[in-house]
Amino acid sequence: MNQGINSQTDSEVSALGYPTLLVGGQESYESITQKIESLTFPEQHGKGWLLGFGVAFALVMILFLGVAYLFYWGVGVWGVNIPVAWGFAIVNFVWWIGIGHAGTLISAILLLMFQKWRNSINRLAEAMTLFAVACAGMFPLLHLGRPWLFYWLLPYPDTMGLWPQFRSPLVWDVFAVGTYFTVSLLFWYTGLIPDFATLRDRALKSWKQKLYGVLAWGWRGSAIHWKRYQTAYLLLAGLSTPLVVSVHSVVSFDFSVSILPGWHTTIFPPYFVAGAIYSGFSMVLTIIIPVRKIYHLENFITLRHLNNMGNVMLATGLIVAYGYLMETFFAWYSGEIFEQYLIVNRSLGPYGIFYWMLILFNIAIPQFLWVRRVRTHLLSLFLVALSVNFGMWLERFVIVIVSLHRDFLPSSWGMYFPSVNDWALLFGSIGLFIALIFLFIRFFPIISMFEMRELLAAKEEKS
Repeated sequence: MNQGINSQTDSEVSALGYPTLLVGGQESYESITQKIESLTFPEQHGKGWLLGFGVAFALVMILFLGVAYLFYWGVGVWGVNIPVAWGFAIVNFVWWIGIGHAGTLISAILLLMFQKWRNSINRLAEAMTLFAVACAGMFPLLHLGRPWLFYWLLPYPDTMGLWPQFRSPLVWDVFAVGTYFTVSLLFWYTGLIPDFATLRDRALKSWKQKLYGVLAWGWRGSAIHWKRYQTAYLLLAGLSTPLVVSVHSVVSFDFSVSILPGWHTTIFPPYFVAGAIYSGFSMVLTIIIPVRKIYHLENFITLRHLNNMGNVMLATGLIVAYGYLMETFFAWYSGEIFEQYLIVNRSLGPYGIFYWMLILFNIAIPQFLWVRRVRTHLLSLFLVALSVNFGMWLERFVIVIVSLHRDFLPSSWGMYFPSVNDWALLFGSIGLFIALIFLFIRFFPIISMFEMRELLAAKEEKS
């Protein structure tokens, strides 16, 4: 891997020593288009792509097997029991929905704040959002037990006068996640239209010209097209921005409106949102760093992008650490013996090892991001991002499982052990996510061509 700031394309730094380049090397408008287009129209599939997609596809098959087994036998094949009636399904749902936050954050909020460094990473991050939300949405459906009746959660006008229980946070999830996915999909697709037109005009095969022509919706690049595009894009960004905050706040209500120790705390909404952005950015880095290296995108995804994302991870990680601290403080200050016992049980109980691993991967290791060299060193940054991915999953495990397994009555305490089917669904969903990323790299421009050309124009104007 590129070992960091000393490389030729990333050598421009500020007076404080931070990378400043948004477009490296001696790129031209044509070379930008040609390089990004070559990822979508390669001469042949690379062996690495085929191998990676094959592994991901094998995991997807495991997912299908797990789902088929679940549908045949019912949710009894999971490790859930009494008192741990919520298991891996909810843990995985909250983890995936958190990962889905970074894409919209990078695209919408940074767009409204005129942060140009988003331009070369927003496309991949938006796609990651859609795939993560799709993986997340799968678990509540499976958790229903009768997923073919999922439409009962929707307020459709049926003849029996039955309506969803609107006071249930699980119904709020349906609206929050559904709205978030719909707006994110529209935002992602709108941003792709000019690039679809470029692919249509440069495609050599007839079926590709037709396919990308349909997707481009007759885009010709006229002034009126650009004006309408920019208006629609900004409107969707304005719609998406509050959704970033609202979706995971609603997810946190699943827990915080209950009276169970460990779930009943008012800090959950901001703490969940910060954790979601934290895990989302870590997943973006986990994907982008290998993609940047394999497809030689150093001139487009520079060390400034990685450094900035490292800074965002550091900031949100500190907010998450503050959330952990406040949970302990609330337990002590409230004088609530059940909350106080929960804090002790988390760190010293049967699942204590998971709590300390969570602190290690989520709080301790990311403190290396204070060091600029770590933020601009690809391997170090990748390992830190990987540790946060794992740590955030552990956080959800600790919140869900540890809070449930010992509640108010010692006579009802019990342990939770995930079944083979639980693991199959977890790793299968990871395989589905990776497979969708591979397909996206193969059929879509993973970097916005026209926005990169805008960056080059700004760079030339500045020089």
